[in-house]
Amino acid sequence: MINMTKYLVGLIAACIVLITLNCASATEDELSDLKSLVTAFEDVRMNSQDLAFYLATHGYNAVPKNGCVELSLYGQTYRLTPNGSRPGLCDIELKIIG
Repeated sequence: MINMTKYLVGLIAACIVLITLNCASATEDELSDLKSLVTAFEDVRMNSQDLAFYLATHGYNAVPKNGCVELSLYGQTYRLTPNGSRPGLCDIELKIIG
């Protein structure tokens, strides 16, 4: 219980710091900004709920779905999958609808 509390406090503190450092508005380089954001640090325990919350606090339209996060940028939908122990927070792929 104490370890989980420390984890949540650390995650919230990291989000607060990142929010204050990154007051991003929508730009043409938003995908590049997204890639930079998800490679800024690593968390092997981050799940799709945590990732969606993290992205939403940075102004992205992110929704957790089936263990992944769906994110919309300029009419395109991207699927972000938490990647565990690999570098960065997630893998990003363009979701093809059709």
